[in-house]
Amino acid sequence: MAKIAKKGHDAKFYAQNLLYSQKISNFAFAMPFEFHINILDTIFKGLIIGVLASAPMGPVGILCVQRTLNKGRWYGFVTGLGATASDFIYAIITGVGMSFVMDMVNNTQNRFFLQITGSIMLLVFGIISFRSNPTRNMHHSGTTKGSYLHNGVTAFLVTLSNPLIILLFMATFAQLAFIIPDHPLEMFIGYLSIVAGALMWWYGLTWLVDKVKNIFDDYGIILINRIIGSVVIIISLVVLLGTVFNLFTFHY
Repeated sequence: MAKIAKKGHDAKFYAQNLLYSQKISNFAFAMPFEFHINILDTIFKGLIIGVLASAPMGPVGILCVQRTLNKGRWYGFVTGLGATASDFIYAIITGVGMSFVMDMVNNTQNRFFLQITGSIMLLVFGIISFRSNPTRNMHHSGTTKGSYLHNGVTAFLVTLSNPLIILLFMATFAQLAFIIPDHPLEMFIGYLSIVAGALMWWYGLTWLVDKVKNIFDDYGIILINRIIGSVVIIISLVVLLGTVFNLFTFHY
């Protein structure tokens, strides 16, 4: 009797699970848009692009570190938030511009050379980042805190004045095959992922600087820049060799 009862319980449990699975499937089919597992791929690419766009110790990166040291962590984070808003604008401009040439990019041979070009651009970017000394022309931030809005707006304007970030977006968009034509929802989520990746970087950087601010100096900025450059160089070489030898290829 115990075995029969156990079998009956197992059958009931299996039937309930099957019913739940059918409800989930019916809900997915009833959604007003198609949801593919590729959306996770787009989110992952967006996070990587956001970090790569924010990580180099340019003028805003140095400004973020200085404000964190002189004014406090959240003033540094708001500085990063302003830079992220500018990067978001340039990312959309780059994406819209590249979407107009997707017919050319969708050609297998053109896509191959475009991804090779993107990898080389990333490699050059990593080498420049590793070799540069961002503190050479550094202007020290004042100790007057000001408002969060003022700190964010000034960082936004400083970043907006440097449109060369478009070249970095072009390189990463090309190599990671970020642009998905005729999929506005997925692209919208992808752009939000870029913002999320950038905010993750600024949050982590200001947290680290705030924790070690008693021993952090100009060499710390140079060290961060060299680490970033090394990581970008390694990633670009791996992706470049993988693309050349057809080990892996990101598809549009």
